Amino acid sequence: MKRIIPKNSIAVESNWQKELANCFTTLESLLEFLDLDPGIAVNNSAARKLFSMKVPRHFASLMNKNDINDPLLLQVLPQNIEYKDTLGYVKDPLQEHENKIKGLLHKYENRVLLIVKSGCAVNCRYCFRREFPYEENSVNKRELQEAINYIKENNKINEVIFSGGDPLMAKDSHLRWLVAQLEEIPHLVRLRIHTRLPVVIPSRVNDEFVEWFAGCRFQKVLVLHTNHANEVSPQLARACSKMRSSGVTLLNQAVLLKGVNDTVNEQVALSEALFDIGVMPYYLHLLDKVKGAAHFDVDVKLAKEIIREVLKRLPGYLVPKLVTEIGGQPSKTPIDLNLQPSSRASLGISVNYRT
Repeated sequence: MKRIIPKNSIAVESNWQKELANCFTTLESLLEFLDLDPGIAVNNSAARKLFSMKVPRHFASLMNKNDINDPLLLQVLPQNIEYKDTLGYVKDPLQEHENKIKGLLHKYENRVLLIVKSGCAVNCRYCFRREFPYEENSVNKRELQEAINYIKENNKINEVIFSGGDPLMAKDSHLRWLVAQLEEIPHLVRLRIHTRLPVVIPSRVNDEFVEWFAGCRFQKVLVLHTNHANEVSPQLARACSKMRSSGVTLLNQAVLLKGVNDTVNEQVALSEALFDIGVMPYYLHLLDKVKGAAHFDVDVKLAKEIIREVLKRLPGYLVPKLVTEIGGQPSKTPIDLNLQPSSRASLGISVNYRT
């Protein structure tokens, strides 16, 4: 049977790639778009040397103009405070930089993570992999085959997670090829994709992507990264509708960020907005202690208080699990809401609280 290609599929893919190429990459241009004081760039633009700036125009269009404290802007705004050294904040907080197989992380017994693509569509300033050596872990098809062979030889692995960077930065043709190789491994049952691209460039979820993803034999899970209700746009809602209609389970994980989403009202609004578009809250992460991101840190005591209040206002299925990751541990660590005293030290995690 001849495969019918949607008339607009090529044009749509071209559109998302054009959007990607047209991101804001200088603070001056973003400030001008948002009608903000250009003088802000004078004091903060140097932080782009620590971690480059990239902000898609769709994501910028969701920001409030004339508001330097907009919760979406703060996530991507280079700030010279990133130069401040803070005790306990390191380049590799999750101890991922030493890989036995290029492009593959096997931290959990029954699942592996493949770094499919090293780049992201948006550079979030709190990213725990902002110092990750992506160039050293960027893989071609031959090197991916080594990772695939590793998965073939380990019968305990039943789930593959596509990560990055952002795996949806890869073209659909490359993703189809990779999934086809994995489909030949009988002990694999689930494919999970972790991505922020549908949030910041929703047109990435085009007909071609939905067609091949829906058609693969695996149980399919797509985990979005959405931190604030303002990120849930009509365009994202349409993208999620396409995926849900194709049998894809949609989850969300967020990071608790100071000044962005560290109130009860913001967490409730995020869960409600996600559920409205068919996405289930999954994890709320404490900030990973990566160098340059300490200004986003939220005290564990406050984090627990927020979730306790959210539990009062939402049904349990809309409350994300509050978790942290400890480098070298085989799983995420849930935060016990009843722990006393409320500190990361009680979880075996060192922390330097700010006053």
